[in-house]
Amino acid sequence: MCDTCGCNITPGNEHLVRPGGAHAESEDGRAAVTVLSNLLGANDHQATHNREHLNRHGVLAVNLMSSPGAGKTSLLEATIDALSRELRIAVVEGDLETENDAARIRAKGVPAVQITTGSACHLDAHMVHDALHRLDLDAIDLLFIENVGNLVCPASFDLGQHRNVTLISVPEGDDKPAKYPVMFRAADLVLCTKTDLLPWLGEFDPDRAEAHLRRLASDVPFAPLNTRDPASIAPWLQWLGEERRAQLERLARGASARPRTAQGSNQLRVPGHEHRHADGVAHQHAR
Repeated sequence: MCDTCGCNITPGNEHLVRPGGAHAESEDGRAAVTVLSNLLGANDHQATHNREHLNRHGVLAVNLMSSPGAGKTSLLEATIDALSRELRIAVVEGDLETENDAARIRAKGVPAVQITTGSACHLDAHMVHDALHRLDLDAIDLLFIENVGNLVCPASFDLGQHRNVTLISVPEGDDKPAKYPVMFRAADLVLCTKTDLLPWLGEFDPDRAEAHLRRLASDVPFAPLNTRDPASIAPWLQWLGEERRAQLERLARGASARPRTAQGSNQLRVPGHEHRHADGVAHQHAR
């Protein structure tokens, strides 16, 4: 967990712990010993703001998480090819370095903002907030956030998204849900990618991978796919369509979805709970 490895401090939130920052000192003036929990609290506050911002513009935000090389960018390219005529798509890309993935997305004619995290092994809500202000949200229906490749830390950080999608690829081995339960408990959908390699990697059993997922008491959909085969991504596209329609229905009644957490809960918020921002203004959001 990030409380152990120290990666709570990222380029997006480090201003909070610099001298003069909100969490640089404790109430008695000494260096705060609770800085990590304070940063997580600040992250959640920012994530709530991000989600409200996305809701006001009618955007559905989906966070893609996986280990490096599981096929997140390839999935996005196939999704853009299939849906760009009916939905306006944008992407926020997260990597430690380079704009390689953002360049691939832009080549499809879709706006993409690259976040380079340096040494941080996940995105946080502050980074995503900055990226949102570089996009025309009124021109977007569906926003994908491609998180940094990592099966641990990204699951602990709410970015303001509405849904989490976790990928497990055939070359990785089918026991990943058992080895990384926090990540897979936080998933609203699990996609098993690179199934075209099954004839050569027979030790991977999709049924066994799903069984490991179910042992986490997760009942979320599990869908095998091969991004090179347009027909195989049909269940994924159907899920996105259903989520988009559900998002519009929620917004029409003033509600907002939240992604699953590491505890496996999925929350729907409805009017009635106030969240007070740092500016002192009370904002209604869903409970």
